[in-house]
Formats: sequence, C-alpha cells, structure tokens
Amino acid sequence: MTINTYRLLRLLGAFLFCFSIANHGWARPSTAPLAAADAPALDGLWKGQLKVPGGQLEVIFRFVKLTGGEYFATLDVPLQKVSRMAVKTEVKGDTVRLYAEEAATRFTGRVSADGKQMAGTWQSPGFKVPMTLTFSPLPAMNAKNVRLTPPYREEEATFSNLTVNTRLAGMLTIPAGPGPFPAVVLLSDAGPQDRDGTVGDFAPLGLLADYLTRRGVAVLRFDDRGTGKSGGTPAVTTADLVSDAQAGLNYLRTRPEIDLAHLGLVGHGEGGNVALLAAAQPLPPAFVVTLAAYGLPGRDIVVQQQATTLRTLGTENAQIEAATKRQQAMLEIIRQTTDNAQAQAIVANMLKQSNAAIDNATAQASAAEMTSPRYRYFLAFNPIEKLSAVTCPVLLLNGTSDLTINADANLNALKNGLSKNKGVTVKKLQGVNHLFQPDATKWPIINGQPQPNFSPEAEETIREWIVAQAKK
Repeated sequence: MTINTYRLLRLLGAFLFCFSIANHGWARPSTAPLAAADAPALDGLWKGQLKVPGGQLEVIFRFVKLTGGEYFATLDVPLQKVSRMAVKTEVKGDTVRLYAEEAATRFTGRVSADGKQMAGTWQSPGFKVPMTLTFSPLPAMNAKNVRLTPPYREEEATFSNLTVNTRLAGMLTIPAGPGPFPAVVLLSDAGPQDRDGTVGDFAPLGLLADYLTRRGVAVLRFDDRGTGKSGGTPAVTTADLVSDAQAGLNYLRTRPEIDLAHLGLVGHGEGGNVALLAAAQPLPPAFVVTLAAYGLPGRDIVVQQQATTLRTLGTENAQIEAATKRQQAMLEIIRQTTDNAQAQAIVANMLKQSNAAIDNATAQASAAEMTSPRYRYFLAFNPIEKLSAVTCPVLLLNGTSDLTINADANLNALKNGLSKNKGVTVKKLQGVNHLFQPDATKWPIINGQPQPNFSPEAEETIREWIVAQAKK
C-alpha cells in the first residue's frame, strides 16, 4: 500500500487534507552562502525527539558540507517512512534555519558552544513545538563491513517465483546444530524494500532475523521484486505478493535443515496481510505472525491515517472532520470514476481548490498517483474477506504507539475475520510503534547516543510463540 503518496500523508508537516507526490531522492544542496568563519560545523547527523500528542517521533537531519561551502542536507522521519527529504539550509552565526519545502516544515535552532546540541523550534502548519537536536558523526563508509561473525550459518539464497518468472534473492540464516529447525519467511511492509526492511538507518527485519536465528529458528528474508539483488518489477497489489511468499516457503521446503512441519510466515504491515492471504491458499504455512497488519478496508485506513496525522499536530476536531469529509469525497470520486483521465482531472482540481499552496504540477502528479492501479486496488482491498479460509495458528501483534495502523481497530477487525479459527492469539504491545521500536526511553545507548532497537518484548513474544507451535 505505502508509496511516496503515503509517506507525505504521514509526515508531520503534511498538508492538512491531501496527498503530495514527491521523489524523495537525495536533496539538492542549499544555495545559501556559508556564514562567517565562526559558523558551527554541521557535518553529521542531528537527531531529536519531536513531541506530538500521544507520543514522540524521531527526526534526523543529515548534513554533508560540500567543497563550495554549502550544505547537502536531508530529513528522515523513520517512523513515518520519510527518507532523504530535501532540506534547505541557512547558517548565520550560531543560528541554523532548516526548511523542508515538500512538507512546509521549518526548524530554527541555535547550536551550543560545544557544537553538540541545537535547541530550537519545529514548526509546520498549525503546529509549533520546541525540540532539541543532538549531534553524532556520520558513520564511517566501511561501518557496515565491521561486523562480528554471528553464532549461526549465513547463506546467500536465490529462488524463483515461477508465477511471474522472476528470481528473488535474499539471506538464509540457520541456527548452529544439526537441525531440523522450525523456520520462517519474513515479509516486508508496503513498497519495494530490501531484505532487512530498512527504513532510514533502522533495519527491523534484519534485527528480528538475527534474534530468532540465535535462538533456534531458521529465517529466510529477501529483497522485494526490483529491489537489491532481486529481479522483476515491483508488485502492483497485495495479492501479487502472495506468490513471492509461496516461493520462499517452497525454497525452504527443499532444505534438509528445515522442519517442514513447522514452517511459517512472519509479515510486517502489508507483509502481514500477504502472509494471511497465503495461509488461505493451497500449501499454506504451518503458522502466521502478523506485525501491524491491516484489518480495515483500504479506504478506511487512508482516512484514519490522515485523521491521526492531524490529531498529532493538535488540529481542532472541527478541522479534522472537515478534512475527513473532503478526503472521503475525493476517494468516492476515484471509486466511481473509471475513466482515469477524467478522474485525474477532477481530483487535481479538488486538490487545488482545497489548498491554494499546491501548484499545478504537484496536483497533477498527486492525482495521477491516486488513480493508479495500485492505489485503486488498495482502496478496494478488504483484508478480512478471505480470512475464514485460514485454519493455521495465527499470532496478531500491534503496538499501542503505532501512528500508522491503529492497534485496536485493526486487531479487532482481524480477530473478527478469524473468528472460526481457534488458534488465534492477539496481543497489544505497550509503547511500541509501527516499526516495532519500543519507547525511546528504552533504546540502548551506543557510542553515547540512544539508538532505536526492535522491541525486546516483541522479539521474545514472537520467539516464544513460534517455539510453542514447534512443540505441537
């Protein structure tokens, strides 16, 4: 489901009621001249916790100084799946002004005398809050190659999805010992993702794979179609991805180290829905674990996400209701108008009339994305339609701090859809967000800086449940 449209929907500085389409590549460098020689050095990462109603979000500004003196700057909001958004930079003395034009978001701060902190104010439409950024150096270029040998076997894995004639590539990790071992295939959240499910500098699937493999569960994770070392082009619909999951299961069924009776799927976000759809097909997995899967129809998810974004910005209820009505009207136009050219023209006009700040190019690009086959499919997608055919054990997990997928609404919908299945376990994890990170106060300190981690409670809940299935 989630593509660039949704990234901006969930961004804190998003327009109040519409989508913007943007190519979040590397930022163009700032054209502002460098200030006097006593200006602070910004090269590196500046990270801070943005306090919003009901929680907080990590934001990361990345600066690289170019030979001409200007800065190459970007913004990441990992939880909102915003990566490398362009940031304009202006430095005057110890004052730094940052502007993310795509999101109408500003941050103005002053660098401390020791150059380690930048205290200031984050401002976006209808929202203003103090925030402090803390400096950390950019990781060394070879940092990813510095890694202790894990206590398990790693193999590059390639396998074929014959349904679409595509080769997929990934990593198989096998616990120490003779086996056979229970095993899982990891399925990523929406949009083309690498085998680790990397968002910004955080790799949730890689971390989960390491945890499980160290504790006796073999894990296959792979690059999505058209990503990393996998061939093909990105899938259009959630249903398209089912054959990739099935191909991963069939690959593991050829391996002597794998316990064929205890082979399951673990899916994050949309990957959880893919896992459930695969469980309703012939040759299903032995069990399924979903991490923040969708339970509501797509059109409801889109409306809910926008309302959540506005609520975190402190928007008044009347404005949220008005924005929701405008968005629902727009989605109804898309649903009822099958002529794409006509639908795009209407939606672009609605976007411009709703927000004067949107130019023609942005409105047209947004309208084109919102009438694309993938978007239309998602709006019509009902996650619970085929759940009555799922008979294997299922573990449904969601975090209470998930600002993308509401835990209660989606867990309840999935639970109801699986009501005939007596092997369903449902659990809400307190303080866990959509990336399955715990509250920032529980992050480990690495090199003097707090670093996000995969929730230890979630990891152990998953492991314990999988082991329990393997004993049956």
